[in-house]
Amino acid sequence: MNLLTPWQQRCERLLRDYWQQRPIEPALKAAMIYATTNGGKRFRPALTWLVGEALGLPQEQLDPAALAIELVHCYSLVHDDLPAMDDDDLRRGQPTVHIKFDEATAILAGDALLTEAMELLSHAELPADIRLRQLQLLSHAAGSQGMVAGQMMDMAATGQSMTLDALILLHELKTGALIRAALLLGAAPSQDYPSLEKPLGRLGLTLGLAFQVQDDILEAEGAQTGKSADSDARNGKNTFPALLGLDAARDYRDELIQQCHLLLNELPLRSPALRQVIDFVAERRH
Repeated sequence: MNLLTPWQQRCERLLRDYWQQRPIEPALKAAMIYATTNGGKRFRPALTWLVGEALGLPQEQLDPAALAIELVHCYSLVHDDLPAMDDDDLRRGQPTVHIKFDEATAILAGDALLTEAMELLSHAELPADIRLRQLQLLSHAAGSQGMVAGQMMDMAATGQSMTLDALILLHELKTGALIRAALLLGAAPSQDYPSLEKPLGRLGLTLGLAFQVQDDILEAEGAQTGKSADSDARNGKNTFPALLGLDAARDYRDELIQQCHLLLNELPLRSPALRQVIDFVAERRH
C-alpha cells in the first residue's frame, strides 16, 4: 500500500479542502463527507495522476479529474450498499451510509456525489475541449453504457447462473469502465491522447477485470475487506471463484495481470510506478 500513499494523501487533502468550501445543505453534506472520507484505497485517482505523470502533465492539471472520479466511485458504493441492491451494513469497516444516516439520505447523497463530480469537471481550469473530453469520458463510464449497466446486469443475475463470458462483460462494465476512465482522464489533456485512447482503454478494462477477480478471491478467502462477511454468497452473487473454483480464479487473475503488463509495453508510458500498481492489484489483501 506504500505505493499509493502519496496519492491517497493528495486525494484526502483535496477532498477536505473541497468540502470546506462547498455550500451544501448540512444534513446532505454530512452524508456526502461521510461517504467520501471514511478511508479507501483511492485507486482510481491514483491511476489518473500516474498516467498524467508518465505523460509529463502537472498534477494540478489533473486534480479535478482525480477528485471527480473518486466522487463517482464513492457514489457507486453508497448505492451498491442500499437494501435494494447488495444490502450491506458495512463499508470500509464502518456502517454504510444508509445505516449511519437513513436510506433516503443515502440515495440523495449518492445522487449528489454523481452530479457534484460532473459540476467539478465542468469548472476545471482547462481548455474547453479538454473539459468536454473529460466530462464525456466520466459520464459514459458511469452511466447506461458503463457502470450502471453492469450493476443492472448484476442485479438481474442475482441467484442465477452465468457463463464466464457474461460474467466478464458484467464486470467490464461495472468495474472496468470506471478504471478505464481513470486512465483515460489522466491522458485527456495530452496532445497524444488520440493515439493513446484505444490501447490505454484496453489496459483499463483488463486491469479492472483483474481488480474484480481479486476482490472475489479475497472474499472467498475470508479476507478482511471491510465489508460484511460472505456478502456475495449471502446475496446469491455470481463470482469468479464460484464459477471457476478458487485455484482457477487465481490463475485467471494472474493471466489478466500478465496481459496488463503486455498492454503497458505497447504504450509510450515508461512508468515503473504503473507497473507496480498493476502488480498491486493482484497482491493487495483488502
